[in-house]
Amino acid sequence: MEKRRTNGIKAYARKALTPAAVASVAGLALAPQLALADDAADAATEVSGVQVEGRANLQPASPKFTAALIDTPRSVTVIPQEIITQTAATSLSDILRTSPGITFGAGEGGQPLADRPFIRGQSSGNNVFVDGVRDSGGQVRDLFNLEQVEVIKGPDSAYNGRGSGGGSINLTTKRPNLTEATSVSARVGTDGYLRGAVDANLPVGETSAVRINLMGMQGDAPGRNAVDFDSWGAAIAAGVGIGTDTRITASYYHIDRNEMPDYGVPLFTKLGTGPNAPPRTESGVLDVPRDTFYGLSARDFQKTKADVFTLTSEHDINEAITFRNVFRYAKTLNDYLVTNPGDGGAAQFVAGEWWMKRGTKSRWNEATTVAVVTDFYGKFATGGIEHSYDVGLELSRETNKNASYVIYTTAGSACPAGFTNNSTSAGVGDCTRVFAPNPSDPWQGTITRPTPSVNYTETVGVYAFDTISFGDKVLLNLGIRHDEYSVRGQDASISSSAGVITGTTITSREGKWSFTNYQVGLVYKPTENGSFYASYGTSSTPPTISGGDQNTSSGTGSGNLSNVLLDPEEVTSAEVGVKWAFFGQRLSTSAALFQMKRENAQIQIASGVYAQVGETEVKGLEIGVTGRITPQWMVFGGYTYMDSKLVRGAYNSINVGDRLANTPEHTFSLFTTYNVTDALSLGGGAYYVSDSFGGNQGGAGGGNNAVFAPAYWRFDLYAGYRINDRLDVQLNIQNVGDEEYITRTNGVHHADFGPGRQAILTLNARF
Repeated sequence: MEKRRTNGIKAYARKALTPAAVASVAGLALAPQLALADDAADAATEVSGVQVEGRANLQPASPKFTAALIDTPRSVTVIPQEIITQTAATSLSDILRTSPGITFGAGEGGQPLADRPFIRGQSSGNNVFVDGVRDSGGQVRDLFNLEQVEVIKGPDSAYNGRGSGGGSINLTTKRPNLTEATSVSARVGTDGYLRGAVDANLPVGETSAVRINLMGMQGDAPGRNAVDFDSWGAAIAAGVGIGTDTRITASYYHIDRNEMPDYGVPLFTKLGTGPNAPPRTESGVLDVPRDTFYGLSARDFQKTKADVFTLTSEHDINEAITFRNVFRYAKTLNDYLVTNPGDGGAAQFVAGEWWMKRGTKSRWNEATTVAVVTDFYGKFATGGIEHSYDVGLELSRETNKNASYVIYTTAGSACPAGFTNNSTSAGVGDCTRVFAPNPSDPWQGTITRPTPSVNYTETVGVYAFDTISFGDKVLLNLGIRHDEYSVRGQDASISSSAGVITGTTITSREGKWSFTNYQVGLVYKPTENGSFYASYGTSSTPPTISGGDQNTSSGTGSGNLSNVLLDPEEVTSAEVGVKWAFFGQRLSTSAALFQMKRENAQIQIASGVYAQVGETEVKGLEIGVTGRITPQWMVFGGYTYMDSKLVRGAYNSINVGDRLANTPEHTFSLFTTYNVTDALSLGGGAYYVSDSFGGNQGGAGGGNNAVFAPAYWRFDLYAGYRINDRLDVQLNIQNVGDEEYITRTNGVHHADFGPGRQAILTLNARF
């Protein structure tokens, strides 16, 4: 069997496993994780529709994790490719619903219309990594080339440098190996859903291989009118020296996606208040059917692209030292014009019905990243004390270009007689009925892209990690990182008339910050299959980082701080937990208590006076269970409770004491399967999210808590049938009850519906 070194341990080559093996591998997939015994992985029969990596000890790919997950004193969720396949997930938001405690924010307040996860109440859209390298730019990510998804919860600046403090997400891509294997997946579903994927691993000689992944997809958004998409992607990776002391892998990844963007339905905060406003709901979200769509098919668009080249080199210097270097060049584009239904002004009752104007949001965002990450890692012993270490250097440069389109309507859906404010700087007309919008309304006009604002971000980070083992019972986990971080750029302010750009003003700016973060954790192992831990860590967020991307802030504040370079916001977190395995280590369980404080945010402390003294707090409990209760019954899920509040905000106490935006008190997820026979497997998923307030959570702001996404349950069904050793079918029914629910709201402009019921039939073939 082919072996290679990975993160100081040996990983084994690819092989097919049975349903029990899937649970054994998945048993490490929800944080905190516990290692499963080799015999649990080898004892398997086969699960329908899944061919998996034969690894008994699933582990984050980064060498910064210097201990097995059972000995890592923090919450780390590793979602393997098996769960991605069984849940029929294709996007980051799809798969992250299996990890409780994560929500998604809406694209607003300077944030792009893209992936914007919130982890433990903190916006973490800028904390997404691919193979350990920051994945900048607003994107909508596909999963076709992923081996696993890793969620690191809590402040992780010691791991990754600048960050929001809630955590980070690392996407581990598929790599070539020495086992020849090809799999083909074909899916067809309701709402025009079609998806095909190919994963081919082709050995070339004794120590080289090529891996090719291809994907094509199209469909409509379930339950939404006129919202459709199509995408295609390709990834090729070539590896040489596989299984030897020197290994080199070069990979190229491309994805191209076109879709009708969707800003959901409007909120009453924008439709108007008072006796002449539409009737208000308790949640503040307009009460309309889920298929109500306010966009314009003739105008709106969203195009996203990504081109990523990565070169990874590894060399085992000796038994104690391995060298690893990752070079990355990436270029992404997020280009869209979307109707914002709550941004066109107050609604008006004219000619016996409610009318409103369509507002717009747009973005042309091109991001280029050049990064080099170098690590030296390994294990050694001194005086009976064992060390598992990693020391490294990160150098990166990001170029982020941003522009909003100048949009001018020359002919659009006419406003009725009596509608006021019929003409604006954006053109004429473009009205719609509030309760019966028509996406096929005509539109003509001009869409002009102005000179973009540009940010240049440079990072130099040095770090060191060590897990010190004092015998078999006690481990000390240490980590520290220092960053030199700088941003310089040019803001482009434009003036226009009737859709024509008449002038552009360029303003230069720059800022530099230095910050050091650390983590420390203690682990006590009373038995091999259990551990108790306590940890403490810090994180830093420079003022030029805002959730989903690099914004155009100068790093200065407001009022008396307008010429003061703000200090980074700081997050500290304490966590205690237990991890335990049962039933011969088939079933892993976990529980953790955490407390997180975010400080140093700019707030107004008096009329016209500002200071960096804002503070938020999140306390909570996480429970996880993964693996097999019996040899036939697999479970994967957990529960998170979060008690969040704005501790110190503006001097007028607005929102002080309120829960934070995008931070529901309760989240629950459970995906489970049961092997009825050797060939047939049945199961499904249950997901719950309690009320979640909206709002733009900038600094210590709690958002507008007059608007919230109501609590909801969602249920999915799964069935798999193995026809033979090479062919099987899988049926997924997502949202089987066709529940109408709001998945996110920004609390200011709009709220977004979750997808309706959808059936997907998958045929998997292996060669």
